[in-house]
Amino acid sequence: MDAFAASLWLLRFLFLGLLYLFLFAVVRVLVRDLRAAAREPGTELGRLHVLASPEGEPPPGAVFGLDAVTTIGRDVNNAIVVEDQFASAEHAVLTFRGRTWYVEDLASTNGTYVNGSRIEGLAPIGFGDEIQIGQVRVRLERVRR
Repeated sequence: MDAFAASLWLLRFLFLGLLYLFLFAVVRVLVRDLRAAAREPGTELGRLHVLASPEGEPPPGAVFGLDAVTTIGRDVNNAIVVEDQFASAEHAVLTFRGRTWYVEDLASTNGTYVNGSRIEGLAPIGFGDEIQIGQVRVRLERVRR
């Protein structure tokens, strides 16, 4: 084997070593980021504070953290279960789109109210607005950090 072929083989091994070193560094950064994300608590986008609940469930003063899509109703499969005779099984859904919260009445029998006004379908809401489902009143609040 001549010197040119030997140097070519050496260059190939050097390139392969650098490639493996680069891949190792990428994997190490990804694993570190995944571990950091797993340690962080879930980020809440907002909260619902129960103001009044004549039936007692959810209890007045309770606070619920909100995801991007949060369902409210009497059925146990909802994110927030409301034990009220005037609430439908799937009463309403809160969604966070862009930078705005929306509440949507899901064709409930007794309707959904925002600040005392009945809504039809989808309506934007802001922090501090009160939502009434049946006899249960809740207020949308910012997450305190």
